[in-house]
Amino acid sequence: MGGGTRGPRPGSAFVRSERSLRVAARTPALETFPALRAWQRKALVEYLRRRTDDFTAVATPGAGKTTFALRIAAELLADGTVEAVTVVAPTEHLKTQWAQAAARVGVQLDSAFRNADLHSSADFHGAVVTYAQVGMAPQVHRRRTMTRRTLVILDEIHHAGDSRTWGDGVKAAFEPAVRRLMLTGTPFRSDDNPIPFVSYERGGDGLLRSRADSVYGYSDALRDGVVRPVLFLAYSGETRWRTNAGDELAARLGEPMTQDLVAQAWRTALDPAGDWMPQVLRAADARLTVLRENGMPDAGGLVIATDQQVARAYAKLIEQLTGEKAAVVLSDDQGASARIATFAASEQRWLVAVRMVSEGVDIPRLAVGVYATSASTPLYFAQAIGRFVRARRPGETASVFLPSVPHLLGLASEMEAERDHVLGKPKDREGFDDDLLERAQRDDQASGELEKRFAALSATAELDQVIFDGASFGTAAQAGTPEEEEYLGLPGLLTADQVSLLLTKRQAEQLAAQRRRTAAQPAQTAPAASAAPPAPMSAAQRRVALRRQLNALVAARHHRTGQPHGKIHAELRRLCGGPPSAQATIEQLEERIATVQTL
Repeated sequence: MGGGTRGPRPGSAFVRSERSLRVAARTPALETFPALRAWQRKALVEYLRRRTDDFTAVATPGAGKTTFALRIAAELLADGTVEAVTVVAPTEHLKTQWAQAAARVGVQLDSAFRNADLHSSADFHGAVVTYAQVGMAPQVHRRRTMTRRTLVILDEIHHAGDSRTWGDGVKAAFEPAVRRLMLTGTPFRSDDNPIPFVSYERGGDGLLRSRADSVYGYSDALRDGVVRPVLFLAYSGETRWRTNAGDELAARLGEPMTQDLVAQAWRTALDPAGDWMPQVLRAADARLTVLRENGMPDAGGLVIATDQQVARAYAKLIEQLTGEKAAVVLSDDQGASARIATFAASEQRWLVAVRMVSEGVDIPRLAVGVYATSASTPLYFAQAIGRFVRARRPGETASVFLPSVPHLLGLASEMEAERDHVLGKPKDREGFDDDLLERAQRDDQASGELEKRFAALSATAELDQVIFDGASFGTAAQAGTPEEEEYLGLPGLLTADQVSLLLTKRQAEQLAAQRRRTAAQPAQTAPAASAAPPAPMSAAQRRVALRRQLNALVAARHHRTGQPHGKIHAELRRLCGGPPSAQATIEQLEERIATVQTL
């Protein structure tokens, strides 16, 4: 790959006129570069061995893609392969973040470069720009790329598929580059726009799939202690709303229903005027306190909201519940980067944001999240959860609170899934897509068409289940009860294996307590012969019992074989079909129980 014009003839007047602009910055010193992690060393060796024009690296958020890319940049600058570096990032804030990280290792990048500047100062090795900048003036960046032998680092490369303008702009601007390094830390997009410079291979089903040259997934990083284990605390509850026809409807969040009803129950739960959000925020703050008191004194929390109006309301709720103001970042505007940096360096408890911190932003102390948005594409979900997984020291864990919505539960259960970009595959609408988030960035009436369909009346919250390593733990527990506190009080410093053991223990204790309460109830006074047979279990009770049985069998196999719980669950899904256990039907759970007993 990497065809196209390499640039003007070395002796041309155009190049001679540019010689005075060649980089005067000092070549980075490789011996002072920080030590690389194992996956970074392996990928670096592979890159240097291949010496190809294009290289795609997929690594889970928090794994160190930036460090890896900057090491490649330093290597190529040092051996003269390239004379300049251009980094393309999704947002203005990430431009600043890239420039700061590069400066720490001796690579000087101009984060203030604008299209009107045409050239960077000789003090810099190159510049950091956004995909939007490139899309607006690709010829400016093409001329810069042709002037000097250039390495282009395309951060979160899936953004080059956001629109034809961005994709065509990236391709036109950087075809003349000597080297291109594509990075991504999240599942690829679910659209059919080919991503420039990414390789595609046709599979047995006839569909084209993206091919990465280096892959380092969440499960790999968790095993190596590079990322934190993530506990998902899913909250259900009763919701009531009024339709635009004046009808009042009620539904239990998380129960099977049509997509429209799921959307309206979900939206009702997220209403700041109801009881669901205050109860969940109170629980999340309690979890944050536990982490701060047990090994993570500066732990921070992030609430991800759907729109600006609701984000402000959540911030007021947090202040009422905790007595401390929350930092609020509403959009990618001037001053947002400074607010994020201030929060990252402080010990403030809570940050509320719409989309600003959903991708790439580095706030390592974030350890508790509240997923209070209706955006639910796999890409967006992975970006959001990626804000909490960055490990600083051994044993740190992350906790994310989310609505008990089947689609979200499935995404939470598939944290370890690796997704390629598939072209031509039929697409199913999954929850709400990024259109809702795009609308939320505008300073307009945030209610939109969705809210016109109903008015939220009430919502209550209860802890439905805890999802970890693809398995579901616990039974329903009302907010504010000792049963809920047992899960909120899990120690903050645990290994992945310790998390599994403790969750299994908590679930066993919860079930034992339920049996004791049942046994303590007054015995029936009627003769035994005429005693009524026990009431049949509801579908919800049967699912809980079957999930518990399945988890126990998976745990037993884990102890016999050493395989991670998530891989055992994934193998059962491969053999039996169906969604993750958090969404599986009674019949599917029964089939998996029978299957795991034969393994």
